[in-house]
Amino acid sequence: MTMAETREFLSSFIPAVRDVSDVDIIVAPPFTSMETAAKEIIGSNLTLAAQDVFFEEKGAYTGEISPAMLVEMGCQYSIVGHSERRQYFHEDDMIVNKKIKTAKKNGLDIILCIGESLQEREAGKTFDILKRQIEEGLNGVQMNGTVIAYEPIWAIGTGKTATPEQAEEVHSYIRSQLQRTYGNEAGDLCIIYGGSVTPENIDSLMSCHNVDGALVGGASLKVDSFARIVKFRKES
Repeated sequence: MTMAETREFLSSFIPAVRDVSDVDIIVAPPFTSMETAAKEIIGSNLTLAAQDVFFEEKGAYTGEISPAMLVEMGCQYSIVGHSERRQYFHEDDMIVNKKIKTAKKNGLDIILCIGESLQEREAGKTFDILKRQIEEGLNGVQMNGTVIAYEPIWAIGTGKTATPEQAEEVHSYIRSQLQRTYGNEAGDLCIIYGGSVTPENIDSLMSCHNVDGALVGGASLKVDSFARIVKFRKES
């Protein structure tokens, strides 16, 4: 969204979710709209995140945004390793790891995205891919201030969504892998699902034992649909 679109969106969205007290609501506007968003959410129950962050604190890196710049604008989180960053900008797990360490060093919490492609899923490599992304992406990283987002690449922008059973299976695997490395520290870790999340499927997804939240894409661009997702109702 542009700055004007961000201002208009938040002026309607904030009142729509003002009564929500049991859900953490994080918005991640583009860099150009971040200052606008930061001002609009003052006094609200929203938290600000960046869509990406650079892996160096300072230097001659034209066009990149440092963690300190994000913190100064009021950011608490940054998304790292989003599938589009991996796909279009060739960011590998080493780059993701560097970004996480630099961001955390500068006071940012992290939403780490991991996930497999359709070809990898069909080849039975889902768990292998996730294991590598977890081990290499989080190498030497403390878990406090870390959220894991499972975003199956085959379900992003395609209209396809992992079934609740598929989401639960993968989220359970992710939690077990983290517990092997971090022990009890990983027990309360927030693991969220991102892959064509909509008002129509949020209730069933959030009914899964190991799905703690959602990373919302296109459905977050409309006030009514995003507010309905925030106000999910778990199925019995």
